[in-house]
Amino acid sequence: MKFGVFDHMDRAGPDLGQQFDDRLKLIELYERAGFHAYHLAEHHATPLGMAPSPSVFLAAVAQRTKTLRFGPLVYTVNLYHPLRLIDEICMLDQMSGGRLELGVGRGISPYEVGYFGVDPATGAERFAEALTVLLKGLTERRLQHEGKYFTFTDVPIEMRPVQQPHPPLWYGANSLESADRLAQQGCNAVVGMSAEGVGQFSTRYRAAWKALGRAEADMPLIGLSRHVVVGDTDLEARSAAKRAFALWYDALIHLWRAHGVGLPRQMIPAEFENALEAGYIVAGSPATVRDRLRRDNETSGINYCLFRLAFGDLTFEESARSVDLLAKEVMPALQAGT
Repeated sequence: MKFGVFDHMDRAGPDLGQQFDDRLKLIELYERAGFHAYHLAEHHATPLGMAPSPSVFLAAVAQRTKTLRFGPLVYTVNLYHPLRLIDEICMLDQMSGGRLELGVGRGISPYEVGYFGVDPATGAERFAEALTVLLKGLTERRLQHEGKYFTFTDVPIEMRPVQQPHPPLWYGANSLESADRLAQQGCNAVVGMSAEGVGQFSTRYRAAWKALGRAEADMPLIGLSRHVVVGDTDLEARSAAKRAFALWYDALIHLWRAHGVGLPRQMIPAEFENALEAGYIVAGSPATVRDRLRRDNETSGINYCLFRLAFGDLTFEESARSVDLLAKEVMPALQAGT
């Protein structure tokens, strides 16, 4: 079992500069605590994402850390020119000595891509072609491609990533059917479902992986992301989590509400108590958090335990306390199976 951190970088208050500074300090704590990687979302025109240019923030992460892996989860690939994104990927991998984790996707919100003049109806097709171009550009010295959305004729590629043939790929999965494709691509996955749903996904992924003749030991990471707050008592942790979750959820639905529609998938309950009961939020003392995570990890069959430790208006001190208690009293027990 490996442990990681997922971050929407949703708006925490009026002082965005202070938020960035506090987050970088937290990321230093993630490294000291032994987390495998830090993953940053990309969102636009919404308080859900105050790091709309992941590469800019991750360049700072590269300089503030030495061993922690990091990356976007995901780059909204349809908003980039492929040549530009190839360069940014190579730069980040070089600046970090080969620590980039490369998350890619088409973007879940039609409103966000629409603001950039991208037709959401073309999203899947455009993304598939753009990803093909990216992988060519990361692995070949000259780029040759003729497609529906992009054409490149003998373009010289001067930059190379440290990791060969390219940094590990990540994808945010939301359907069982995607397991077969992601296994074929050798792609790590973070699955946006309940523990039971993730269990079905991981079973299907492993079956597809095995059918390809690949070893279990080489299987990519399959992760389940949860909001996690750890405190000295259940009451303390749940009080902070409830307060912060309300603001995070308000940011989550911001654009959909502005357009008079509901979320396309009601994956996370709006009510704190329901989200807590369903395991989308895990909040409590170290013992409470450890027991819930152990149960859900076994149900989901994951090998990557992904935490959202800074969300809503959680203070730096509250998030740092969660990191400390996870590192000392939760993560070692989960790794040891005790």
